Amino acid sequence: MLELRHLKTLTALRAHGSLAAAAEELHVTASAVSHQLKELESYYEVGLVNRRTRPLTFTPAGKAVLKLADNILPQVTRTKADLKRLAHGQVGRLRLASECHSCFDWLMPILNQYRREWPDVELDFATGFEPEPHHLLLEGDIDLLITASDLSIDGIAYQPLFEYESRLVLAPTHPFATESALITPVMLATEILIAYPVEAKRLDIIAKFMTPAEAAFQQIRTTDLTAMLIQLVASERGIAALPDWVVAEYEKKGWVVSRRLGTGIYCQLYAATRSASQELAYMQGFASLLEGLVKP
Repeated sequence: MLELRHLKTLTALRAHGSLAAAAEELHVTASAVSHQLKELESYYEVGLVNRRTRPLTFTPAGKAVLKLADNILPQVTRTKADLKRLAHGQVGRLRLASECHSCFDWLMPILNQYRREWPDVELDFATGFEPEPHHLLLEGDIDLLITASDLSIDGIAYQPLFEYESRLVLAPTHPFATESALITPVMLATEILIAYPVEAKRLDIIAKFMTPAEAAFQQIRTTDLTAMLIQLVASERGIAALPDWVVAEYEKKGWVVSRRLGTGIYCQLYAATRSASQELAYMQGFASLLEGLVKP
């Protein structure tokens, strides 16, 4: 019998002190407010309001109902607001993954701005080193994938970000560091490649440089961290291939040098999302921030 309308009526009475003023706030007649009170008092056989006082005062039973109203009504208001934001795509969870392990350097400022503009969206992260991250995206395990592979898969849409050059990374003492001739796949066949722990076919240097020439590295050694990769290369444990904006930072410090692979290996970076999620407001908000991205 006790309903939200009764809670709202009693809080309006407390705020205004009279039936007429409470009725005006509730957009009903004073007789309707009086009827609600009598209905509730009759059902529970207890008085709620002292009608003879000016302003109205509340009995212990009325105060108990007001205490309930103070607990319940704010929660109802918040839940209604949440439902409206959900209905308009302003609330949700955005789980990101990146095949580009070094992308978070330029992605972090975008994420920080997104948190400020979309505080009701929960940001989460997943590894991009899974065997088939595009299918994780399609199945809903992740919501956005930073990738250099625009695989033609129904249900996945790609937003171009920027183009980068994949550069050969060498220790300053490596013979190829000062070699003037073009770097060829055959020249790298006796080298150890230091790479991130992804499938070999997803590495730019293998997919776009070695495999087309039917060449392969002597060995592939993996590490999760860019800093460790650079350290291994600098200590002559192998060679690597990294995006130009990544290797430039370490090259300036003199830790490594970079060379062009052949006449140049260029790749396009994309933000992949499910086509069905593109209409969500919070996904559109993230896409708009990516549109203003300038290559690092």
